[in-house]
Amino acid sequence: MEENKKIREAVLRSVENLSDEQLNEQVEEGRWSIMQVLNHLYLMERAIVHTLSNQLANGENKTTVDKPIQFTTDRSTKVLAPSFATPSDDFIALTNMKSNLTTSRENLNTLVASADKTLLAQRTYPHPVFGDLSLEQWIPFIGLHEKRHLAQIEEVKEKLV
Repeated sequence: MEENKKIREAVLRSVENLSDEQLNEQVEEGRWSIMQVLNHLYLMERAIVHTLSNQLANGENKTTVDKPIQFTTDRSTKVLAPSFATPSDDFIALTNMKSNLTTSRENLNTLVASADKTLLAQRTYPHPVFGDLSLEQWIPFIGLHEKRHLAQIEEVKEKLV
């Protein structure tokens, strides 16, 4: 969780000096604005927390091997966002998005702190690229996923007028 915390802090530092208008500006057709990236991160974290909670409560034990989730940060392969994590085109203020991100992270922290560590290792949920991941691996995946999108945020910032 410490690495996830550092990555989240880096994401927020990356956007702190941008106006809401800059954050919501779409610099290229077919590419997300920075705010849409932040919204995607929030939607993903919220969905993963919901899934982990559900699998801890109702899932079945299933053996799997650790997957190379460190490749999540490799942006040379484009991965389409699942429909539940596709951001809207709505204008969103950074204060509102920070509040959303704080809530989703608090929910993740609470879940991880209270989870049975044995169940985290014994239960799985499929990832669209890596296949079955243990619930334990889903936790660092969140940070790696944010690190991937931090690079995207930096690319968009370079194109802002």
